[in-house]
This record gives sequence, C-alpha cells and structure tokens, in this order.
Amino acid sequence: MDMGRESRVEKDAMTVEIVFALVTAAFLAALVFGALLVPALLVGVSEPAGRGLLRAGAVLAVLAAVWRVVRVLLRFDARRRQGR
Repeated sequence: MDMGRESRVEKDAMTVEIVFALVTAAFLAALVFGALLVPALLVGVSEPAGRGLLRAGAVLAVLAAVWRVVRVLLRFDARRRQGR
C-alpha cells in the first residue's frame, strides 16, 4: 500500500469512528447537563442559583463532549497505527 494514501475501507472506518465519537459525545453532554439541571428543577432553586447551574451545566457538558471526541479519536488512531 502506498504510504499516505488510505483505502476506501480505512476512510469508511474513520467516518464511522467520527460519527460514533460525535453521537456518544452528544449523549454524554446531555447526561452531564441533565445531572446538574434535574436536581435543581426538582428541588427548586432561586433565580441566580438556577442561572449559575445552567451555565455550569452547559460548560461541563461541552467539556465532557470535547473530552469524549478527543478520547475516541485518539484511541482509534492508536489502534490504526498498531495495525488493528
């Protein structure tokens, strides 16, 4: 195989892995956001505390999603380099 050129199968595998990373990242972000927001809604918090929890949930959700995408894609790249 020519170095630097990827076969169609490798490109398809990369596409599947990217989609998997994005879908699982969205699911993880929703879980993190919900974990902060649902208890606040059930207990009932004041307006400033609610806004603070909303912001904190959004920031943590984005961080969790980015972490998940990076982790999945780095793991895929490591496996690809090993020839698996």
